[in-house]
Amino acid sequence: MKEVCYIVGAGDNTGTNFLKGKNDYVIAADGGLLCLQKLKIEPNVIMGDFDSLGYIPEGNNVIQHEVMKNDTDMMLAVKKALDMGYHKIKIYGGTGGRIDHTFSNIQTMLYASRKGASIEMIDNTNTYHVITDGKIRLTGNTKSGFSIFALGGTAHKVNIRDAMYLLHDFELTPDNPTGTSNSLIGKEETISVEKVSLLIIT
Repeated sequence: MKEVCYIVGAGDNTGTNFLKGKNDYVIAADGGLLCLQKLKIEPNVIMGDFDSLGYIPEGNNVIQHEVMKNDTDMMLAVKKALDMGYHKIKIYGGTGGRIDHTFSNIQTMLYASRKGASIEMIDNTNTYHVITDGKIRLTGNTKSGFSIFALGGTAHKVNIRDAMYLLHDFELTPDNPTGTSNSLIGKEETISVEKVSLLIIT
């Protein structure tokens, strides 16, 4: 039974902390290998063009890509996870540094979500979720905040329950920041969308 595919990129890895389970899979995306080495976690595969890493690692589990390519290293890693049948994906080292890389990784999450994957990206401050035609449950205390944004088009029938600010069958557009800075109220909170996708940042 396939469990979680962990992908570690070359971004800010100060919040990277996980234990590899028996059926889990770990992908080092380029410079993410350095973080995994510090954590003493052996990746199942190391892949990328290795411009961030600065050298080409050796081993039978190394997949080298050309620098001039259409997909980012993170997208290639996510596609590999999906091709292998992993539908629960957690990304570390996907934020920090260049904002264009962070935004690119959010787009990559959207791609995976549209393929039916449960995907999240974690850093030292936030967790990023993307859901498509579905729902997510969040738990936390009254100091826990979150924001939601329409991603990839207008999000239809957006609902937020058991939070400080509620929504019911709301139409959220990509140019409307209405979903910024909501708060949990100590209950299990549900966010759902019936069409298109949402980015949820907690």
